[in-house]
Amino acid sequence: MISQLCPPRAAAPIAAAMGACLLLSACGDAKGYPSLAKRPAERISGTAQPAPPPPPVVVPPLSPEMQARLGQLVERARSAHAAFTGGKAKADRLSSAARGAAVSSEAWVVATVALAELESRRSEVMISLAELDSLYAREKVDGGDGVTIAAARDQVTAWVADEDAVLAELRGRLRS
Repeated sequence: MISQLCPPRAAAPIAAAMGACLLLSACGDAKGYPSLAKRPAERISGTAQPAPPPPPVVVPPLSPEMQARLGQLVERARSAHAAFTGGKAKADRLSSAARGAAVSSEAWVVATVALAELESRRSEVMISLAELDSLYAREKVDGGDGVTIAAARDQVTAWVADEDAVLAELRGRLRS
């Protein structure tokens, strides 16, 4: 029958493979396989008790010294941000006047100096932000929650983001 379906050369390997399958199938025995029924160790006996919940973590409040330092940093950043905001109108006016001016022209130089003054104010805010980041990291490493420090840091970060947007707009007006 195989010789009728396949050419004689191809029939020999197929016949050998089928013969091997028939011989190996005799080796299988239903008695040698493990049962799929539950073993005694797999049954739930109900003797274990649930673990008690962990005790709540008590986070100590910030020390008065830390609160005072935090207040100083935020106030320093607020003061620098106010100075930045105060100088923004002047830099805006000068950069508008220098729009399209040649590099190194009088208008371009004056506008660039005004931008440098704003960047100086921004750097003062960044110094406070860096110290707040340091305080926050130290508080978290020491096991504190840092929520109060994070709130102050978020406020200063928002001021820096506003200042970055203003500086990017003003720089965009000047040719480099």
